[in-house]
Amino acid sequence: MDRLRALEVFVEVVKRDGFARAAEALDTSPANVTRYISDLEAHLQTRLLNRSSRKMSLTSSGEALFERAKSILDDVAEAEAIVSSAALQPHGVLRINAPLSFGVLHLAPLWARFMRLYPEVQLDVALIDRVVDIVEEGYDMAVRISRAGSASNVARKLATSQNVLCASPEYIEQRGMPRTPAELLQHDGIGYSYAATADEWHMLDAAGQPHSVKMPCVMHTNNGDTARAAALGGLGVIWQPTFLVGADLRAGRLQRVLPDYHMPDMDVLAVYPSRRHLSAKVRVMIDFLVQELSGTPPWDRTA
Repeated sequence: MDRLRALEVFVEVVKRDGFARAAEALDTSPANVTRYISDLEAHLQTRLLNRSSRKMSLTSSGEALFERAKSILDDVAEAEAIVSSAALQPHGVLRINAPLSFGVLHLAPLWARFMRLYPEVQLDVALIDRVVDIVEEGYDMAVRISRAGSASNVARKLATSQNVLCASPEYIEQRGMPRTPAELLQHDGIGYSYAATADEWHMLDAAGQPHSVKMPCVMHTNNGDTARAAALGGLGVIWQPTFLVGADLRAGRLQRVLPDYHMPDMDVLAVYPSRRHLSAKVRVMIDFLVQELSGTPPWDRTA
C-alpha cells in the first residue's frame, strides 16, 4: 500500500464528505478510494470512518489521524516546493495565530493588501489570546506580544508597543490624579489575567529606579478590550499597551497616569518553528509585516 497516497485519499474523503466526491477530486474511481480507505484501516488496525448509506463521520482515531495527515501532506508539498522553482512563488494555505485585540485592530486591516500582493496564498487566521504551541497546533507562524521573546521558536521583531497606565478623565476628576506609585494603592485597578506579574505592577522612575505596587483590583479580565472598556466607563486604572489605548489617549478619552514613570515595553514578534524550513509564504508574510509596522508603529502615530 502506498501510505502517502492512502493518507491523501483519506484527507480528501473527509474534506469532501464522501467517497464519490473525493474520487472526482482525485481523478480516480470510487472503488479505488474505497480500497485505499480499507487498506489504511487494515494497516492501522482501527476504524477511521463510520459509514452508512446516508451519513459518514470520523471515529476518534479518524479525527486524530486527519489532523496529523493534513500536516504531513502540507510538509510533503512544502518539501517538494523547496527543491522546485515553485519555491520562489508563495502559495498555499498560511495558518497564522495572533492575539485577539491586536489582530482585530492592527492586523485585520492589512490582510486585503497582503492577499492582493500574493494572490496564491490563502490566509487562515486564528485570533487567540493564550500562547499556542505552533507546532502542536499546526500553525505556520504566530504574531506575539512579549517581553521575553521565544525560547522554542525563531522570533523576528516587528515593532515595539509601550505599556502605559491610564484612566478616564471622569475617574481622575472623581478620585484625583496619583503622583507616585504608592498613591496607586488608594485607587481601583483593572487587572489583566494573563499578565506575567499578575496584580504586581512594575515601573521605573526618571532615574531608572524600580518601583512596584500590589494593585488593588476591583475587576479582572483576560481580554484587553474588556479592560479598556471598563476604564473608559470610569471603573479604574488600567495598565495596557499603546496598541490598544493609543487612539483613546490621543482623543482624550483616557489620560496617562504617572506619565513620568516608565512601564516595560512590549515587543511585537513574528514567531515560527525553528525546526522547519522558512517557506516562501511565511517569509513574504514576515517581510510584509516588517514593512507595514516599521518605524513609528501605527498605534503611536499622531496622524
